[in-house]
Amino acid sequence: MASHSHSHQGQQQPTPQPLPGVGAIVAVGSGKGGVGKTTLSVNLAVALAKFGHRVGLLDADVYGPNVPLMLGMNAQPEVLGDNRIKPLEVHGLKFISVGLLNPGDKPLIWRGPMLHSIIKQFLGSVVWGELDYLIVDLPPGTGDVSLSLIQTVPLTGAIVVSTPSDVSLQDGRKAIEMFKQMKVDLVGMVENMSYFVCPHCQHEIDVFSRGGVEKTAAQFGVPFLGAVQLDPSIREAGDTGKPAVLGGEESVQGKSLYSFARRVVSRVDEIKSATPESVIQIQ
Repeated sequence: MASHSHSHQGQQQPTPQPLPGVGAIVAVGSGKGGVGKTTLSVNLAVALAKFGHRVGLLDADVYGPNVPLMLGMNAQPEVLGDNRIKPLEVHGLKFISVGLLNPGDKPLIWRGPMLHSIIKQFLGSVVWGELDYLIVDLPPGTGDVSLSLIQTVPLTGAIVVSTPSDVSLQDGRKAIEMFKQMKVDLVGMVENMSYFVCPHCQHEIDVFSRGGVEKTAAQFGVPFLGAVQLDPSIREAGDTGKPAVLGGEESVQGKSLYSFARRVVSRVDEIKSATPESVIQIQ
């Protein structure tokens, strides 16, 4: 994607505007759907809140806004004066979802420009207050919405979620390339649905040839954030609005998710200490 792709409209690339009071903005993306990206976004946000951080979660996945379902919260957000939106609060975090603004199961068919404006509006009008982390659940793939978002808001970094399957890895590479082209730091790659622990004999079974994501991350010089096990109860927990990390760090389902969250924290610290504040403002 050439950087002058917008020039025919005779406009400059928009400069991302920092969100005042927000310490770090971390996008969670994937090359394709079906890799459990939203499950990881939600569990990451809840785990960070459990660590005692002030956390916001923005569900920017306009095609499948599943965050309200996974958080078990589907209220209409309150609209304050001058059209500011008050985020909902649940499990110790603040969140807002495109799905809340479009109740019902109708899939949204958006065009590029419309998407760009909804994302901008969304980011500009939500009253987050002071946050340590704002986690942004991107739509799958490398399309318009992801690009809009990256142009609208200064991301501290991005996480790419992939499963170890070949197809998913190929798409994960595309996502890495996109973030690199857009000059977004990579927090790292995480391998989801990595291995299955047999409930009967506790043996770990590699369903999709575990380890592929770690290899890919190494090839691209991107940090590896760990492997999250394939566990039906992680998905079921999400479907019932009680994310698996609520079970605590010692729970069977929680363990791999918490260790992923801890790696994210230390990677974000690394990125922030390598980027002086003043540079972020000017970019």
